[in-house]
Amino acid sequence: NRMEQLKNESSRQYEYMEEMKKWVQKKSEELGRKLTCHVTTFGCQMNEKDSEKLLGILETIGYEEVETEEADFLIFNTCTVRENANTKLYGHLGQVKKMKERNPQMMIGLCGCMMQEEHVIEKIRSSYKFVDIIFGTHNIFKLAELLKARVDSKGMIVDIWKDTDQIVEDLPSDRKFSFKCGVNIMYGCNNFCSYCIVPYVRGRERSRKPEAIVREIERLVADGVTEVMLLGQNVNSYGKTLENPITFSELLRRLDRIEGDYRIRFMSPHPKDATPELFETMANSKHIAHSLHLPLQAGNNRVLKAMNRN
Repeated sequence: NRMEQLKNESSRQYEYMEEMKKWVQKKSEELGRKLTCHVTTFGCQMNEKDSEKLLGILETIGYEEVETEEADFLIFNTCTVRENANTKLYGHLGQVKKMKERNPQMMIGLCGCMMQEEHVIEKIRSSYKFVDIIFGTHNIFKLAELLKARVDSKGMIVDIWKDTDQIVEDLPSDRKFSFKCGVNIMYGCNNFCSYCIVPYVRGRERSRKPEAIVREIERLVADGVTEVMLLGQNVNSYGKTLENPITFSELLRRLDRIEGDYRIRFMSPHPKDATPELFETMANSKHIAHSLHLPLQAGNNRVLKAMNRN
């Protein structure tokens, strides 16, 4: 059973976290200080959210977050959508090499969209051999397991998945703000706009179960979060891939029933899936903000056709 498998994956990861906790504790005792970590994030709010999950795992195994990249474990969560993102990462890696020479404990992890491109992996393998762990956008939940593999093997660990239909729930997350929080409702994109790399680096669309989303937002509201941002590459097409498909409007209605003092926003929706039902749901809701972020891209039919924007 699929659900069973994912539950097992979640508990497997907690076992790796337990093992790594012991390792971190032992290392800290040897060094007479706490091991530190830092995550530098490039790119979109989806990446920001992924970084909170990575930090959650690192703090669970005993690392302490610091503000600077001069840390015992440094992760770069990369973006490849914006043009200068790649150059930026290589610039950072140049500086990090010197840090690593000063601190032989230091480990470097690279993840995110840029790592889903084969030519990038080749370049890092040949020119940046001091990198310890490389993973992509689909398997960030495996961080503790990859760390364990690195500690056991002493060599560079590369674990890139081409695509996935897995969504592993209930892993730790370290929220950056007490009052606002992003919540993933789906991953990936099926639109294939002609200029966009997202479907290739984030994979096909897959939606989280509505029950899991409701549960997460109930916890956040109980914890004092007043501003919830639903995240997805195209939130309007939420629910199509579920065993029991539901519409984005139906999800919003369920979320609106959660008791408390909070507001819900979402990004990014695609105009082609924005239905009259969606606007009615927003207008009649108690908690959904009455404003909409809608990326129109262009107002010219020829340009839109070339962009493959329906």
